[in-house]
Amino acid sequence: MTDLSTDSKTAWHTVGIDQALSQLDSNGDTGLTAQSVIDRRRQYGPNELEEVGGRPAWSILLDQFTNIMLLMLIAVAVVSGVLSYRNQEFPKDAIAIFAIVILNGVLGYLQESRAEKALAALKQMASPSVRVQRDGRLQEVPSQDLVPGDIMLLEAGDQVAADGRLLEASNLQLRESALTGEAQGVNKQATRTLAAETGLADRKNLVYQGTEVVQGRGRVLITGTGMKTELGRIAAMLQGVETEPTPLQQRMTQLGNVLVTGSLTLVAIVVGAGVFFGGWGAFERLLEVALSMAVAVVPEGLPAVITVTLAIGTQRMVRRQALIRRLPAVETLGSVTTICSDKTGTLTQNKMVVQQVRTLSQALQVTGEGYAPEGEFIGEGQPVDPRQVADVGLLLVDGLLCNDSVLQKEAGDWAIMGDPTEGALVVMAAKSGLDRHRLGNELQRVAEFPFSSERKRMSVVFSGVDALAADLTLPEALASAPYLMLAKGSPEMLLECCTHGLKGTEQFELDQETRSRILDSSAAMAAQGLRVLGFAYRPITTVPDEGDPDRAERDLVWLGLVGMIDALRPEVRAAVQRCRAAGIRPMMITGDHQLTAMAIAQDLGIADAEAKSLSGADLEAMGQAELEAAVKEVNIYARVSPEHKLRIVKALQKDHQIVAMTGDGVNDAPALKQAEIGIAMGITGTDVSKEASDMVLLDDNFATIVAATEEGRVVYTNIRRFVKYILGSNIGELLTIALSPLILPILDVPLSPLQILWMNLVTDGFPALALAVEPAEPDVMERPPHDPQEGIFARGLGAYMLRIGIVFAIISVSMMVWAYQHAQQGGDPDRWKTMVFTTLCLAQMGHAIAVRSNTRLTIEMSPWSNPFVLGAVILTCVLQLMLIYVEPLRNFFGTHLLSSKELLICFGFSTLLFVWVEAEKIYRRIRGKVVRD
Repeated sequence: MTDLSTDSKTAWHTVGIDQALSQLDSNGDTGLTAQSVIDRRRQYGPNELEEVGGRPAWSILLDQFTNIMLLMLIAVAVVSGVLSYRNQEFPKDAIAIFAIVILNGVLGYLQESRAEKALAALKQMASPSVRVQRDGRLQEVPSQDLVPGDIMLLEAGDQVAADGRLLEASNLQLRESALTGEAQGVNKQATRTLAAETGLADRKNLVYQGTEVVQGRGRVLITGTGMKTELGRIAAMLQGVETEPTPLQQRMTQLGNVLVTGSLTLVAIVVGAGVFFGGWGAFERLLEVALSMAVAVVPEGLPAVITVTLAIGTQRMVRRQALIRRLPAVETLGSVTTICSDKTGTLTQNKMVVQQVRTLSQALQVTGEGYAPEGEFIGEGQPVDPRQVADVGLLLVDGLLCNDSVLQKEAGDWAIMGDPTEGALVVMAAKSGLDRHRLGNELQRVAEFPFSSERKRMSVVFSGVDALAADLTLPEALASAPYLMLAKGSPEMLLECCTHGLKGTEQFELDQETRSRILDSSAAMAAQGLRVLGFAYRPITTVPDEGDPDRAERDLVWLGLVGMIDALRPEVRAAVQRCRAAGIRPMMITGDHQLTAMAIAQDLGIADAEAKSLSGADLEAMGQAELEAAVKEVNIYARVSPEHKLRIVKALQKDHQIVAMTGDGVNDAPALKQAEIGIAMGITGTDVSKEASDMVLLDDNFATIVAATEEGRVVYTNIRRFVKYILGSNIGELLTIALSPLILPILDVPLSPLQILWMNLVTDGFPALALAVEPAEPDVMERPPHDPQEGIFARGLGAYMLRIGIVFAIISVSMMVWAYQHAQQGGDPDRWKTMVFTTLCLAQMGHAIAVRSNTRLTIEMSPWSNPFVLGAVILTCVLQLMLIYVEPLRNFFGTHLLSSKELLICFGFSTLLFVWVEAEKIYRRIRGKVVRD
């Protein structure tokens, strides 16, 4: 069998019909033979997307226990269990530690194990069956049986089952929004051959798998199936994207490495010094000290607190119309430095709105938002009644009646049924006061010439023209005509059919100067990013033959131009300004035309008049190194393909940017998955884009991204707040345990592993959860984003934790020395341990209250701004007292009864840490030094 070379990168849009049939060894009339189909299926395989196997669940679960802190806890649990066995004790410490290890492993597994469903959603876009020409007969076959060279038939309502080169097209229009991101239908032309650099969205002679036929019919030569389609290339890119750890995950890894390294170093010093001074006889006691130190340094409650904090963040974001699909994305949003946004539906309303009307007598601006029929026509700064100006009024009627769309109210909002472009014309006419229902009843449509991609225009013929006199000032030639032809379409193509023009009520013959002026006006409107349509009419005496549009659409009278644009969302300008104030760079990446993209970007403040923009063709000519340099300056990208979006995201990431990328189409899925934050559209988004995303915008609104970023910053600030609270306490515990055998060698370990777990889970956990809901500071969106590469200890956090840990240890050791001497004077000699345990726990409560702000004193903050902190402190204090005074708990945790005097002394020592933190704030205030989280 001949090698058909469909695996090569043939640019099928550059190939003529005969050449394409020859290259694929196919017959345009009879199709392939049955034997040829069998041979090709064997060579190319089924028309299906292939899936690369992902990680199995057991591998994901096992990976959770490779975390360095969990490995150290496992080792501690094993040693603790061995010691308990030797001493013939119940291994409650080992069991408790193993339980914490398992809990943290399960939490990590649940976050990471969410199966990717993007490829499954891609597969669902395949058509179940398709009509093909084989052996000269029309057959219906399963879509997976298609092979290159098949002849596929399309008609309105069909879903395209494979990529192909058009052989015939009759009024064929496809909706390619899933691939290109643009909602407008695309008119196809089989006879055209295009330049090699023509972008995906402009390849009028090709059809693509996963797109839909809106109208017309066509015959297609299949050029690519399975993974060789555009959809297949997207699937390959999607599976080729590697998931990178989030900034929070990277910082937690760094934290674990530092804590474990520091702990093991300190353990080595303490054990070494103990053996050196006390001999090997003290080794077992030193081993118990080492175990307690290892448990103390690991913040066992931190993963659970972070998980709950992120979950709380997701709930707050849902209230702001952002649905988080992956929990770590909450914190990552707070680190975003660049937002790459699509245009249609995100920055704009996805509602075409007329902004300008230009006739030969008037240049009018049209006001109003969306589809609401409310607005004015403004000429030279003054409102104008367009129905009183003959050429303008007739143009409005043309737009209203040469139209199949309907304006209606749905659930209290105005909506368009039909084509968005025609809908904009209906709304424009409604703003002038024209009554579509009445005119539709009085004027009867007697002939129609539908839009075709060759003619680029449509026209309709009406009887009952005299009914227009009630609404408009009519030119004389129209008053006596029995029929009226109304036409609209491409200004260039429609103007060629016009011999006369209408200026006010005066009809005159068009000269070359007027024609040039009309085309210059059209070009000027297009340069503003407007979609421009031309309008014309002709009074006629007989109904023309509907089979001959070229003969009917001649000797037309030019009316004017209408410029429309996808209306901007009114709240987006303010959202872009908030982005810039917060140091976040907004960018536009769209499939729309470059002029339209630039006009909207300048209007929104994303770019200024001097800004550069790049097209898909420009990106195609660039190497990755050139693109990495360009993305530092260029904010506008137009007519881009899926590969271009992916390359732009990678180039930004190479510059150490944290990228949020929006998208709604299948084409956006690889870039959504590559970006740190992939944001899908909840209303217009495909299932593929949603499954590839980290966040879904429930209202498809750019302003919601900015609101979610604000919530992300609040979450990140709160995470840093409770990390320094928890680890400051842990370092204090670690130093206290390490110093106890060195200061008083006769002492036992003051804290058991079980008591340390209590502190790390309960006395650390509850206040940390309360700190997680601390409200946002007023200037949270007036600061630049944090450096994406900063470590967990950046901006003084490490120094603070070490400083507080040392102060904590000094207070605790001082208490320990006093308590030991006091305990030897009578009563239970081991109650000094409980006094140290209680002092440590209560001191953490004062720390939780003080750590709410770096700058404001506690007396300057209302306790009711975050009542959860106060509640957590009271609850934890009560639980701590229960460990001392409730006998079953006292026996289990190994505590001892304290007198009221001893308890008061514990409270007194514990307040010293609160006093220290408040004193630091006063000192910084005096020095004029502000430290922010």
